[in-house]
Amino acid sequence: MIKTLFDNFSPENNVVAWLIAAFVLGFIIAFQTFPTILYVAKQKHLMDEPDSRSLHSNKTPTLGGVGIFFSLIVVMTLVGAFLNTKVLLLIMGGLTILFFLGLKDDLTVLSAGKKFGGQLLASALLIIFTDTRIIGFSTILDIDVLPYWLSIIFTLFVYILIINAYNLIDGVDGLAGSFALAVSGTFVYLFVSANDLSLATIAIALSGALIAFLRLNFSNKNKIFMGDTGSMIVGFLLAFFTISFINMAQTDLDSNYYRASPALAFALLFYPLIDTLRIFFIRIVIHKTSPFKADRNHIHHRFINVGFSHKATALIIVAINLVIIAIAFNLLQLHLNNQIICLMIYGSLLYYLPFLFKKILT
Repeated sequence: MIKTLFDNFSPENNVVAWLIAAFVLGFIIAFQTFPTILYVAKQKHLMDEPDSRSLHSNKTPTLGGVGIFFSLIVVMTLVGAFLNTKVLLLIMGGLTILFFLGLKDDLTVLSAGKKFGGQLLASALLIIFTDTRIIGFSTILDIDVLPYWLSIIFTLFVYILIINAYNLIDGVDGLAGSFALAVSGTFVYLFVSANDLSLATIAIALSGALIAFLRLNFSNKNKIFMGDTGSMIVGFLLAFFTISFINMAQTDLDSNYYRASPALAFALLFYPLIDTLRIFFIRIVIHKTSPFKADRNHIHHRFINVGFSHKATALIIVAINLVIIAIAFNLLQLHLNNQIICLMIYGSLLYYLPFLFKKILT
């Protein structure tokens, strides 16, 4: 009977029920996993020690990424038989590489070179074996199609940029998790619209796991951080979703996003990308120091410095990014270069508004 049910079941004919099940499964697995992770972390003293850059005064477990990883792997294993097995296996392989690298960095110390090498390997697996890459610039700077090897190199650069830009925003309670939740939710819509149920399933399972994580990340009593384990695997998935979306749009002449996908992708990830650009400019041009030297000049640090709480900072930043995404969806009819120029202007202005309001009120 079960075999007959499996043989006749098609997720494509039950999309809503399928996605709800994947979301609930991702949430429940993570929700049930986190208490064990918290217990082990406290018993074995696997805590983050506050330093001069920390915005916290208490020791806090940093293994939130373990629960997110476990939830995603279980969901992908259970649903793999119904979806694109090749893509799911390669994603699981890339996640596993980054999971162990991140875990080592959270528990001991891992050199930047080894992390960079692991990110390159995980990204290359997906680019080469699924041929999911950015084919061209969609006429940005009058460049349409890139040569194959240049396309691979540029796609690798985008992976590394997104993974590390996402890692840099993990400095305030709830910010990285809430941001990823908003973006992955948007990708669910985009992938369902493109009839790619495999990627939509992973995105919605990630959303479920992130909600379970945020419950504790925002907590005062049983707080847990995402850690490098979480920021690397979540950043990796956001990068894969972004590149997959661009690739789908660029290879489908009938897509609504055929020429607009780079601008929409930029809008989705606007906060981490603009924050990274800003922080590198401050470090190199103003402070004349290494762009990789840690400091407290991120936009979210500025929010905290002017009096916003951690929760308010996270929610305001994510809300602004959602407004930016909504505006980008309504500018698809513009030429791509104009979309990106407008995005840089209204995006920057929107992130300045909270500081202006705070100044007026005080």
